[in-house]
Amino acid sequence: MTASAINIVSAQPVPTPATRPHSIAPILTASGISKRFGKLEVLRDVDITLRRGCVTAVVGPNGSGKTTLIKSLLGLVRPDKGHITFDGSDVGPEDVAYRARIGYMPQSARFPEHLTGREVLAMLRDIRQASQDSIDNSLIDLFALEPELDKPLHTLSGGTRQKLNAASAFLFRPDLIVLDEPTAGLDPVASGVLKDKVDAAMAEDVAGLLTSHIVSELEALADDIVFLMEGRVCFAGSVSELKDRAGQNRLDRAIAHLMTNPHS
Repeated sequence: MTASAINIVSAQPVPTPATRPHSIAPILTASGISKRFGKLEVLRDVDITLRRGCVTAVVGPNGSGKTTLIKSLLGLVRPDKGHITFDGSDVGPEDVAYRARIGYMPQSARFPEHLTGREVLAMLRDIRQASQDSIDNSLIDLFALEPELDKPLHTLSGGTRQKLNAASAFLFRPDLIVLDEPTAGLDPVASGVLKDKVDAAMAEDVAGLLTSHIVSELEALADDIVFLMEGRVCFAGSVSELKDRAGQNRLDRAIAHLMTNPHS
């Protein structure tokens, strides 16, 4: 990253979870979401609300249902039962239009390996039929990605691919951004750039959904925590409420307490 790009990030302070004001208006509400794969019950009557201007972190042990919940909200998995509302409108089994308002950064994006980064971005713009005025290229500049965009994806490092993944998620100015282990593979400077971008998006009333095993990332970004255990919500509330319930002043210890005492 160039010095000028770093200066762009640091020049304008952005609100942190502790200081930014939050809208009370939800962008997405899901209630009673249940999903079974064969005999395995993965989600059990899960309720979750994603508010504008707020990052909600979904945490829990491996196999708790986090990935299935995210895919259900994205319309990639069809729940067996439950109800989803997006921006005040019911989402039916065949509804797909709402997905255009969601930016999704999976832990590992799967783009065609033979394409260049520039071709991937052009393909996404063509699929969305988006005008140039509606495109947000800020992360391309902040990550200093321009020199890498004409190289085939299979030649790029894991960190560079993750930067392209992040830039793609924010490309269409989403109303909801879904981040699955977003800083995996990023160096500290790039990680800071992404966190600042998330905070800036929250200040513009975007809603965020985050999964991460990095507690410092949860501390930096999350306002609310939804804790899943064996497909059930064992806790849903603010970070401070979780610490109070667990009797801990550190988030990592509060989460560890929930894992060993999920019904306390």
